[in-house]
Amino acid sequence: MTHLPSLQRRRQPRAPPDERPHPAFDTFGTVDKKNALRAGALAAGTTLMMLLMSSPALALNRDDGDDPGSGLSVVETLGLFVVAPIALFAVITGLVMVLDRSAEAHRVRTKPKAKAPAKA
Repeated sequence: MTHLPSLQRRRQPRAPPDERPHPAFDTFGTVDKKNALRAGALAAGTTLMMLLMSSPALALNRDDGDDPGSGLSVVETLGLFVVAPIALFAVITGLVMVLDRSAEAHRVRTKPKAKAPAKA
């Protein structure tokens, strides 16, 4: 009977979950290993599918009427996509602060006014 040892092993009483030994890295804080692996596999699978569906090889075929200009240098790219938005944000913020004409009573204060004592 080769199945007897395996049946005896299954019938042994188990310790409560709090008393069982936990191997290292069984949990990461409140996230258990199984959920972390599941989330990682989902993220990797989604990324892989997006890369496969984007098909950059289609960019090699030119369309009718396609007339691309010369490429941007690194300095031009950083200026256009980094410096220009930050400068635009700073200008808008400055204009809002300088041209603020709201009434003093409507502005948010850090300390509330002292309330009048309640009448009984």
